[in-house]
Amino acid sequence: MALFRLNIEWTDSSNNTLVYKYPFKKSGREVNNKSTLTVRESQCAIFVYKGQVADVFGPGLYDLKTEIFPVLTKLVAWKYAFETPITLDVYFVNTKQFTDVKWGTQNPIMMRDPEFGVIRVRGFGAFAFKVDEPTVFMKELFGTDSSFHTQDIVSYLKTMLVSALTDSLGESKVSALDLAGNTFEFNEIVKRSIQSKFNEIGLKLTNLFIENMSVPSEVEKALDERSKLGILGDKTDVLMKVAAAEAMKDAAKNEGNALAGAGVSIGAGLGMGQVFAEAFKPSSQAPADKAEQKSCSSCGKSISKTAKFCPECGAKQNEKSFCPECGNELTAGAKFCPSCGNKL
Repeated sequence: MALFRLNIEWTDSSNNTLVYKYPFKKSGREVNNKSTLTVRESQCAIFVYKGQVADVFGPGLYDLKTEIFPVLTKLVAWKYAFETPITLDVYFVNTKQFTDVKWGTQNPIMMRDPEFGVIRVRGFGAFAFKVDEPTVFMKELFGTDSSFHTQDIVSYLKTMLVSALTDSLGESKVSALDLAGNTFEFNEIVKRSIQSKFNEIGLKLTNLFIENMSVPSEVEKALDERSKLGILGDKTDVLMKVAAAEAMKDAAKNEGNALAGAGVSIGAGLGMGQVFAEAFKPSSQAPADKAEQKSCSSCGKSISKTAKFCPECGAKQNEKSFCPECGNELTAGAKFCPSCGNKL
């Protein structure tokens, strides 16, 4: 029987196929000593004989008589050297990266915040993966299926990702206030946590992006108020008083009882006036100008510059005299000005 030359190859025209089984039955041919194998970049070929993996071929062109015969001989003591065709299953596995796979939390994740207690958190982003160990991937996931696509596994990978995200949130004990501002660091924590799960099924998580982590609107409002307090710094007390005034103002809008509403309105108005008066009242009286002070000639206490007697010890203060010509201060009993020589 004449043997036909057969080149086993896969030209991938899709962007979502992970595994392609070469259709020997469709071509009506089997592997023989004239067969060759072409494996392109970002591919590998798995040869399976009687349900057992015979060999895995990376990118390249192979003469199967030379390449596969030693493996089959060792595997099943096959000794006919392709003189008669042999039936094999050949699977091509796509090893390129599959990127921009969107993920999101279908239900909110419950986390315990040290300041706000138990809150609900939602997140979304994207990730990328690739086949890292083809034989492990075959045994764990696609088995003997004739084809395997990304949509056959993406939902499972998303479940794994959200599970790792939940565990990381619990273990990190990060607060809601720090969560939104540290998505990059948290992203690395989740990536390390889930990588081993991907490895168990022959895959590798090449990239993970957490685009946003959101909390309920009431928590966001509380975080906004906390940010205002941090910006105001020393004016925190003023803000709290203004907030109290606004609360009283809102209470005054009660339409259930007109008289009660009017009473609350009056109280709110008085309360607001008092709040603002207290908020902006000077903290203390300005101290007297030190230039208007002098020391007592007897006890040394600080007294008014114009005082003739010390209010502390009662000592009479020496009155100073000045030269009428140049204005220089004179010492007691001087008959001539030591500055200009004017006779006094």
